[in-house]
Amino acid sequence: MSAHHARRLPVHKGPAAWSAILPGQPAPVPLTDNITADVAVVGAGFAGLSAARRLLQIDPSLKIVVLDAGRVAEGAAGRNSGFMIDLPHDLASDDYAGSGDDRTVTALNRQAIAFALSAAEDYAIPHDFAAPVGKVNGAASAAGHAHNESYARHLSTLGEASEMLDAEEMEELTGSRHYLSGLYTPGTVMLQPAGYIRGLAAGLKPQLRLHETSAVSGIARIGNDWHVSTTHGSVTAPKVIMANNGQLESFGFARHRLMHIFLYASMTPVLPDGAVKGADRWGVTPSDPMGTTMRKISGIQGGSRIVTRTAASFKPGMVASDAAMKRARRIHDQKFSNRFPELQGMEMEYTWAGHLCLSRNSVSVTGELEEGLFAACCQNGLGTARGTLTGMGAAEMAMEVETDITRALRADPEPTRLPPRPFSDIGANLYLRWKEWRAGAE
Repeated sequence: MSAHHARRLPVHKGPAAWSAILPGQPAPVPLTDNITADVAVVGAGFAGLSAARRLLQIDPSLKIVVLDAGRVAEGAAGRNSGFMIDLPHDLASDDYAGSGDDRTVTALNRQAIAFALSAAEDYAIPHDFAAPVGKVNGAASAAGHAHNESYARHLSTLGEASEMLDAEEMEELTGSRHYLSGLYTPGTVMLQPAGYIRGLAAGLKPQLRLHETSAVSGIARIGNDWHVSTTHGSVTAPKVIMANNGQLESFGFARHRLMHIFLYASMTPVLPDGAVKGADRWGVTPSDPMGTTMRKISGIQGGSRIVTRTAASFKPGMVASDAAMKRARRIHDQKFSNRFPELQGMEMEYTWAGHLCLSRNSVSVTGELEEGLFAACCQNGLGTARGTLTGMGAAEMAMEVETDITRALRADPEPTRLPPRPFSDIGANLYLRWKEWRAGAE
């Protein structure tokens, strides 16, 4: 018998703001009995729900059970910035250009985006929750502008379109004089991540069983089946897909190979009319990957608000510290004031931490871990697009369907092993601080 017990369960610091600014959800339905299924999916985020949808596309008769430790859209899926990016977006680089086959990466990302937009159409998810409107890399310094020029040249070699915006155009878009230039790329889908994930879950519910607040404490192979245990129930199934990102390591897989990074974000209260000039909605990623992401939303997305996302910490224990939260809040206040001095001193309504899982060589953990046990994990900070993609791939592998996605994911090497602790902890956090310092005004 093969058995794997969770050493720790997910812990999230701060409110899931993207969900909090939407109308309330129905009460959760936890798993309280012992049931059977054809496939059990652990995790109801981008990867898990995408895996469930892909399974049903392949075989609509499948009996599927999805388990989540918390509420839909209140874990990592509701704590990102909502950028579903098609182009290379390597967070370890200086200008996002990837180190591998960027054409293949882009093609795969676009398959994931098409899958998400198809789901949005099928399940009547509002357009504002999944809008293919593109994004801008904002530059606030000469160095940042040089990064954008370098990235634009790289995109040109790939045959990809981009448009450089000057300072006046950036002010017209954002209402801020902070930016010297921006690089617009059209293929990004801007999500209200909680709205999209809630809509995806609601659309799938008639075809499967979804149990929230049902943390998986262990999985064990008994005969030809896997026994998935929760606090008050269990699922027995011949196939299981682990779609729990870095939490996979808690079950003993990919030990000492996954980097657990937290990024932090703050969101304003609803802004008074006319408080910020510019467009109603926009998304700006920094020209330097360690800079500050800014986003303006409006309407049914949750009212007119601005999100500031920056600051990072390496936390192998998968829990953001209170000190890290306080530090991030101070940085957010300063970055927000730099961009919108007319709103200096505005109290943020929400601040939260979001858990990212990265590997040193930027590969996912997607494939068959043991017989009948599959993973769709380690999204390398690109959880919306890559989570969708790995969920699709894991479902196809589980159903023995060969596609471009499965071939690409199977070709990935194993994640590179991390240096021993405490050297990895100290080194990683010092490196992140240095990268933040070097990003400067970005």
